[in-house]
Amino acid sequence: MAGHSKWANIKRQKARVDAKKGKTFTQLSRAIIVAARNGVPDPDGNFQLRTAIEKAKAAGIPNENIERAIAKGAGTYGSGEAKLEEIRYEGYGPGGIAILIEALTDNRNRTAADLRAAFSKNGGNLGETGCVSWMFAQKGIVILEGEFQEDFLLEASINGGAENYELISVEDIRSAEVLTEVSNLENLNRTLSQLGLPVKEAELRWIPENTVEVSDFQQARSLLKLIEALESLDDVQNVTANFEITDESIDASVSA
Repeated sequence: MAGHSKWANIKRQKARVDAKKGKTFTQLSRAIIVAARNGVPDPDGNFQLRTAIEKAKAAGIPNENIERAIAKGAGTYGSGEAKLEEIRYEGYGPGGIAILIEALTDNRNRTAADLRAAFSKNGGNLGETGCVSWMFAQKGIVILEGEFQEDFLLEASINGGAENYELISVEDIRSAEVLTEVSNLENLNRTLSQLGLPVKEAELRWIPENTVEVSDFQQARSLLKLIEALESLDDVQNVTANFEITDESIDASVSA
């Protein structure tokens, strides 16, 4: 089951160059609002809401802010606020790299304009719906962080219906990402937790079917700057791209 995994490598490389920033309170609160709106406003009966709340608490969002976000999603807190929409945007980075953006917005025009500006300033361009999404597949990911034995992880992953896993080590922190079908994410998360593995969080993520290796330092630097610019926007929840950077380019980016 274990093996070379491009989707884990991309995430690891982003972490090494600190291109991915922590989610803002706004982004995490919006995720709670949408989760509560799409299902019951009770985390015990809504896996999406439960995971959104766990991420918010880990980021230090106060309980009253979390409760307010749940109430907004359930429609029991005020009535004058604009409704948030889940929208997927697509575009190209330097060298034609495919980029997929998941956003939550109450103003499509503002979000599209912000994304278009970020792309333009960093050598890319915002594309039409469907231009790159066919290169990605949505999967469920359970993230582990802490001490565990790989043999036990393999057995637990099989029991939970996982497709694959990848061991990751960033700054001496042992972790792993376990991949499964979207419909099996809750079952896998529960199985790994019940077996005592150090589950940190679970999420849905778009995974590139194939990746493009980037060895040119300038292109790598431009791509990382573009990803960082996109992720910094409040309306943006997640960004996925289909590139893989060579170790030499990573080291050059860090020292630049």
